[in-house]
Amino acid sequence: MTFFKNGAFVEDNWRHIEEGEDAPPAGHVILPLDWWKAERAVYEGSNAPLGVKIEPGTDISEYAEDISRFSVIALVFPKYNDGRAFSTAQLLRTRYGFTGEIRAVGEVLIDQIAMMERCGFDAFEINNAPTEKALRTGAYTRFTHFYQPALTKEAPAGTRPWLRKSS
Repeated sequence: MTFFKNGAFVEDNWRHIEEGEDAPPAGHVILPLDWWKAERAVYEGSNAPLGVKIEPGTDISEYAEDISRFSVIALVFPKYNDGRAFSTAQLLRTRYGFTGEIRAVGEVLIDQIAMMERCGFDAFEINNAPTEKALRTGAYTRFTHFYQPALTKEAPAGTRPWLRKSS
């Protein structure tokens, strides 16, 4: 697995803790949400940077009070056609004001990255070889203009065709 952030491959300082594994008392760890729910008291009063991994379909409103505790929220894409994490990222940024890192994990494909960025993702764990190759060789073109408004970029003034009125 490689890690892509801010337009480049960088070293990932975070480690995923799997169900049943003991989490260290400090360090950059990403915990499964169920683990966090069961063991949150362990980290009471701690300033250790923490992350949480959220599976698709999870109602994040149940954990709204915990969101500010995390430095990283990893949203899972279990397969390429499961886009529920797009909505979760959007909610984290807009409704819950999360300013930390939102990373995409799982089936992250090259043709989804632009939309992921527009929904609030800013980091990507890349497991797909063609996606990694496209990013490394520069075959991924970043878009500079969009017609629909979103979190990160908006269409330049005067270019929204749906606002045009017929004469």
